[in-house]
Amino acid sequence: MTSSTFAVVGLGTMGRNLALNIEEHGFPVAVWNLEPEWTEAFVRDHPQAKFTGAKTLEALIGHLERPRRIMLMIPAGAPVDEMIGKLAALLNPGDILIDGGNSHFADTRRREAALRNKDLHFVGCGVSGGEEGARFGPSIMPGGSDAAWARTHDVLEAIAAKTEAGACVTHVGPDGAGHFVKMVHNGIEYGDMQIIAEVYDILCRGLGLTTPQAGEVFASWNAGSLESFLVELTAHVCAVADPETKQPLVDAIQDKAGQKGTGKWTAQIALDLGVAIPTISAALDARVLSSLKDERVAASARFPAGEARSGFTESGAENWKNDLRDALFAARVCSYAQGMALIKAGSDEYRWNIDLAEMARIWKGGCIIRAKLLDTVRQAFTTDPSLVNLLVDPAIAADMRRRAPGWRRVVAGAAWSGIPVPALGASLAYFDSYRTPRLPQNLTQAQRDAFGAHKFERVEQPGFIHFDWEVAQH
Repeated sequence: MTSSTFAVVGLGTMGRNLALNIEEHGFPVAVWNLEPEWTEAFVRDHPQAKFTGAKTLEALIGHLERPRRIMLMIPAGAPVDEMIGKLAALLNPGDILIDGGNSHFADTRRREAALRNKDLHFVGCGVSGGEEGARFGPSIMPGGSDAAWARTHDVLEAIAAKTEAGACVTHVGPDGAGHFVKMVHNGIEYGDMQIIAEVYDILCRGLGLTTPQAGEVFASWNAGSLESFLVELTAHVCAVADPETKQPLVDAIQDKAGQKGTGKWTAQIALDLGVAIPTISAALDARVLSSLKDERVAASARFPAGEARSGFTESGAENWKNDLRDALFAARVCSYAQGMALIKAGSDEYRWNIDLAEMARIWKGGCIIRAKLLDTVRQAFTTDPSLVNLLVDPAIAADMRRRAPGWRRVVAGAAWSGIPVPALGASLAYFDSYRTPRLPQNLTQAQRDAFGAHKFERVEQPGFIHFDWEVAQH
């Protein structure tokens, strides 16, 4: 006997919250978890809600109306393949499996093709917003077939975050498009977080502010062009006191940042597709270096801080705060520009036809990188869907020119002070490289031809040639 219109498999924090979100929007939900006691406790804790607990997968299938819609909220990798194998044997043609975890997009492409051959639909669905977003409205990035979208959009649109631009969900594209976009979203998030951390470091070590004072600066910035979830969150966490020491809790946290797979995957696929993402890569490297705590402490004895000059002693604190605001904004633009360029490259490579303006729209609410800047990004790709890079949009280009002097002063000041700014510096180098008509890679290519006969192109004529550098020397 059918009783539910949707199912959630996996009742961890994200699964539970999504199930609550779905049911709250009028869709009776069947739930299953590997540990039956979790299922029983979840249903028992919500007696007034339309949840049906299933002890077996067979029972779960039996509770669902057809075509069945089942969302997997389980760890990525082998567990997803194992669950797909179990469920596929129980499903009927036209049924839909949705993977809401952070799976690699290549796995999603493989799974979608295999299930398509069995007349089953598979949706790789990026979900961003963490626990809060899952419960009250995430940004949702589903891939898969048009038919699968037609049968799932009612639920996904209902539970997604809402902004003045609509529900923060769209059909991203075929097979792995949704998980690809979610992966790049996380890469942009890495870059954004690292940029903010570097600015925080300069505020504290460069300008001598306390952590709460730095938080006040971020709070003031959040009222302007830098308005975003991450800047707002930064202001909040800098203001929180440690219950034990009564000092800022941030100051009591070990300076070692962890990471999951999506950031690394973003860097790997960027290399494969030939897309430069230096801001995002710098953020990854910064996390790796942060894990070397013992080595860094030992090295600090060899290179005392007194060897560096202070680059933030002149101009006054308020001027430096203005420069830091400009540096943060400009570097953030570079992080978005790199991410959008990577999405475009992936879309071209796999023929997904992803709408970049739509990606900016659905990121406006619910997700971690939601920011006022996304209005400008959306407008840029709406005006010119074939825009080759966000940096050359006229409005953004004008803003970058205006903010560049302060950005340069910040990076130079950090260098003089011995304060590492890998993402701010990489962003500036990306900007300067992209706007430079002739780079020194003419020398690089000459070297490659001289030692490895890799050939080069001459300025005045097309085609590749090899030159005998040894003969010319004599």
